[in-house]
Amino acid sequence: MSGTLVVGSAVVYSRIPSITKHYMGELQTELTKVVADMLPGKIDDVMPELPELPTSTGPAIETPKLPF
Repeated sequence: MSGTLVVGSAVVYSRIPSITKHYMGELQTELTKVVADMLPGKIDDVMPELPELPTSTGPAIETPKLPF
């Protein structure tokens, strides 16, 4: 019984890093989804409204005369 307990404990202990990595990967995926869902609404809230663009233009700007 004690040999089985030692072997079982060693197997579980050796699997802890892979189990932790698996759950951390799932947690990271879920957090990424939550943040990605929240961002579009937050970006729209903080962006200022764009100014009106002109519909017509003025006269052309004259180029300076060269002294040659």
